[in-house]
Amino acid sequence: MTIGKYQREFHGLPVFDFPGTGGDADADAAASTPLPDAAAVAWRISAPTYSEPEDELWEPLFERFLKTVDAERVRALVVGGWDEAYETSSAAIVAALIAARDRLTELRAVFLGDMTGEDCEISWIVQSDVTPLLAAYPALREFGVRGGTALAFPAIRHEGLETLVVETGGLPAEVVRGIAGSELPALENLELWLGTDNYGGDSTAGDLAPLLAGTGFPALRRLGLCNSVIQDEIAAAVAGAPVVARIERLDLSMGVLTDEGAVALLDGQPLTHLSHLDLSHHYLSEAVRERVRATLAPHGVTVVLDDAQEPDDWGDGELHRYVAVAE
Repeated sequence: MTIGKYQREFHGLPVFDFPGTGGDADADAAASTPLPDAAAVAWRISAPTYSEPEDELWEPLFERFLKTVDAERVRALVVGGWDEAYETSSAAIVAALIAARDRLTELRAVFLGDMTGEDCEISWIVQSDVTPLLAAYPALREFGVRGGTALAFPAIRHEGLETLVVETGGLPAEVVRGIAGSELPALENLELWLGTDNYGGDSTAGDLAPLLAGTGFPALRRLGLCNSVIQDEIAAAVAGAPVVARIERLDLSMGVLTDEGAVALLDGQPLTHLSHLDLSHHYLSEAVRERVRATLAPHGVTVVLDDAQEPDDWGDGELHRYVAVAE
């Protein structure tokens, strides 16, 4: 599966596409387009990934945005595509956002790489080191990034970040270790799409150890370890993880979860304190699904077991299972 829709809500705000992503004519027309209040929406700024000579590229589009809206009141930004995102990294985008920090004084949320598969497949998006952006905005509360190629996230400390979402078809182990080793004392919500080794997702459950130990993120209440080809190993690691005792919502969806992983999860520490457990897109038998429900639902846990999958048999003696989002 690939991503087919743009974000329509971000940081609790409706997403509004800043108009005029084409050439000069579009820019002129955009000047007369009524715009919402600067603080009332999350502004999506996107340029074509396969651009024509007349198209307005991302950096001049962003500069026009800063001159058009009341930048000091902007609360959330969604960065869509940029020219040749499949070959050109997000480094220039990150630099432009950092350069605007004295103008975007109320910025509290950034999503970097809101592209569909038609724009650029998730595993083709070339990212960069995104931590300088976090350092430049100490008041940032929410940060999301899509695409794992060339993504870097060395361990950092950020006092204000409450939500961190990393969506990939393959998250490099070095990035996982950097996030898990970071000091994010205000972080309440962490979601990592770990992906598959076919697209650079070479992390192991051991790389998550500092996170699962529960010491680095004292405010964490919602944890997503999603879209993983090693979902069984992750489920087994989560089963005994100290951090789970204070988690309210646990998300192990989108991955290659089989009966082995689900049983390990149920045989570990009690999960009856959870309000929500998401195991959707799974490879569980009906018997194990029923055991999950019978164990948790009577305690008020909302259990999501949608999108049951069946492995493919190619006649090669193996059963083939897939994560929800890879390419």
